[in-house]
Amino acid sequence: MFIRIATVSLLFFSLLHAADYRTDFEATASDTLPDGWTVAATRPGNRSATWRVTIDPTRPRNERHTLTLTRSGDSMFNLCYRPDIRMKNGRIDVLFHANSGHIDQGGGIVWRVKDPDNYYVARFNPLEDNFRFYAVTNGHRHLLCTIDGVHLDKGWHAMAIEQVGKLFRGFLDGKKMLECRDNTITQGGGVGVWTKADAATSFDDFTVKEKDKK
Repeated sequence: MFIRIATVSLLFFSLLHAADYRTDFEATASDTLPDGWTVAATRPGNRSATWRVTIDPTRPRNERHTLTLTRSGDSMFNLCYRPDIRMKNGRIDVLFHANSGHIDQGGGIVWRVKDPDNYYVARFNPLEDNFRFYAVTNGHRHLLCTIDGVHLDKGWHAMAIEQVGKLFRGFLDGKKMLECRDNTITQGGGVGVWTKADAATSFDDFTVKEKDKK
């Protein structure tokens, strides 16, 4: 009996923490937060941002539910992530649409999230036409690498990151744009999406593929 219970418990734990994951948010009702997703902020202010699933009529039929920052708060960095879907090495893909923002626009992917003050982030900013990797440690953001002069037309675009050990690669619309190395955050952690300041952005088709489960 003990062996059976232990086996079931281990299976449940492995399923809960398995990093291979995909969601298109279609199963989530409009104006609600998807199950398992957590709203958080780095250097939070008095008012947190609001994340909800919204309906985008410009998306293909049966793909119109999107995860959206619908109201910006006064935090420096806004996260919506899955702390239980953990990745150390692998690839994350997402579609994103920069809806609005005066101070900032766009956003991107977070991974190896230890907590809201410690994680990696890849983000595209259409106001600055740049794509960048950062490490956030103890609430402070450190630039790892950047490419400037990247112009994307308004609309939906694809972003992806790959990490194996210290090596990072970043992709926009299927084209590799960034490659660099860093060893600031060595442990696997949660995965999700991110915006800065008043950037209101929508995300869809979030996919995680882990390279290894060590």
